[in-house]
Amino acid sequence: MTTLFAFLLTLGILIVVHEWGHYRMARACGVKVLRFSVGFGKVLWRRQRSPESTEFVISALPLGGYVRMLDEREGPVPSQWAHQAFNRQPLRSRALIVAAGPAANLILAVLLYAAAGWVGMDEPKPVLGAPAAGSLAEHSGMRAGDWVQAVIDADGDRIPVQSLNDLRWHVTDATVEERDLTLEVTDAQGRHAREVRLPLAQIGSREVDAQLLQRIGLAGPYSEPVLGTVMEGGAAAVAGLRAGDRVRAVDGREVPDANRLREWVRASVKDGEPVTMQWRIERAGRVLDVTVTPSVREMDGVRVGRIDAYVGQAPQMVRVTYGALEGLVYGVQRTWEVAVLSLKMLGKMLIGEASLKNLSGPLTIADVAGQSVQLGLAYYLGFLALVSVSLGVLNLLPLPVLDGGHLMYYLFEGVTGRPISDVWLDRLQRGGVAIMLLMMSLALYNDVARLLGLH
Repeated sequence: MTTLFAFLLTLGILIVVHEWGHYRMARACGVKVLRFSVGFGKVLWRRQRSPESTEFVISALPLGGYVRMLDEREGPVPSQWAHQAFNRQPLRSRALIVAAGPAANLILAVLLYAAAGWVGMDEPKPVLGAPAAGSLAEHSGMRAGDWVQAVIDADGDRIPVQSLNDLRWHVTDATVEERDLTLEVTDAQGRHAREVRLPLAQIGSREVDAQLLQRIGLAGPYSEPVLGTVMEGGAAAVAGLRAGDRVRAVDGREVPDANRLREWVRASVKDGEPVTMQWRIERAGRVLDVTVTPSVREMDGVRVGRIDAYVGQAPQMVRVTYGALEGLVYGVQRTWEVAVLSLKMLGKMLIGEASLKNLSGPLTIADVAGQSVQLGLAYYLGFLALVSVSLGVLNLLPLPVLDGGHLMYYLFEGVTGRPISDVWLDRLQRGGVAIMLLMMSLALYNDVARLLGLH
């Protein structure tokens, strides 16, 4: 129920703001607005102050909306209202009305990002766990407990990294642009600063998806190799392990962090049978040697080892907040960055340099909306901002059925001095509908594939 409510709230806010942009600009340009609709299809609710005023409606299908303006191309217009018809307006006014919808979404995103910054978010500190063995991060010299302090850009400027989510953004952006990323890192106490260069250019933008950081080797935050809850009767309990035990070594190998310990436990199965492990632990200041024989479970068709205990501690968190003006600057900057990254990804998907798996639809939006609501207000505001940017950018694409397509018509009219012909307008609209249906089908397929674990 939370997911459904968050999804409908998200769609409602974004649709209303988008159409409100068109509506307000139309009114400002002197165009008569006949209907302001949230949704399509059967009207569920309507309000109209007088027969000559705008009709506001909510319709049954909430996947969009529209603003219907007086237009002589759609039916006869009384002579006293002819000057308020959309088609009678100068080219500049028509372009402004069309562009106002996407612009409203981008302005909303700025305010939402700013609000999220003002509210503040608790995010994982950018102290990294052990990189996966043989990964790009390991070959670059990353180690367990490395604290990423900053990113060094191409001009040598130092950009502070506030949280692990901030680092993820820099890594994703650099991978899409196919450029290497230089990090300034220290140990977990902030000492011994050094630079690490991640050769992300060799990965390629086709690899940008939800598993990108795992492939690079930056899977998650650092977690101490300390045991949490130990299940009664499980392998850990049988071995005499207790909550609070710190694991120092396994079979003579030093344990760098909880993630590496979990990997070794899962891999402790040979020919379908568990392999006994020798653990060295620290308990209440004493060092003990313990023999552990994991149990075997089947996960996704693979037999893996389990010790039936929670391995690791919660990562360190940092509070990320911004002041009044600082938050607005952050909102503008993040909106610009997300818009540019979205356009780059769309362009690379179009020419085959990025995976089409990155295209998401309503099921993914609903799922993430529900998760963000449960995490807190700031997370939901950030999610809403991200979708608002995406909606604004999508509507500016030069596809005939979108606002960007209409702006291309007006550009043609401005250059040639004449509007596009009705024949070509019909052809382009049909082509635009076909492309949109294809994109929607692909996005829905990706949604279902993610839910079924196929992506």
